[in-house]
Amino acid sequence: MEITVHRVAYFNAAHRLFRKDWNDEKNFQVFGKCSNPNYHGHNYELVVSVTGPVDPETGFVMDLKVLKRLIKTEVEDALDHKNLNLEIPEFQETNPTAENISIYIWNKLRKHIAKHLKLAITLYETPRNYVTYSGE
Repeated sequence: MEITVHRVAYFNAAHRLFRKDWNDEKNFQVFGKCSNPNYHGHNYELVVSVTGPVDPETGFVMDLKVLKRLIKTEVEDALDHKNLNLEIPEFQETNPTAENISIYIWNKLRKHIAKHLKLAITLYETPRNYVTYSGE
């Protein structure tokens, strides 16, 4: 039997969606106002989901205090109040879309979570726009 535990976190970050090899007109055509050369920001909501068996010794799938600390150190401390394009090396060449940010977060957390546990990231860029990534 498997069960899923979830931890919610928040961070604020600015970004610009654009391709360096496209001119401003083409970037605006594809990315709209998200390609503003002066950047724009979001109040991101992150849901980290871990699925696995309940440990008979602890009663946990994963200790949520540990997950909380991982999210703080690996995600919130790294991304909160940052300009993703300018301050996060992974986004120097990768467009910081919600999809790519989710992959970045998943990769940061995956290495700290036991391999037998499944990990999924749901990232809300706005209350109506969100993505889910589970490493597949």
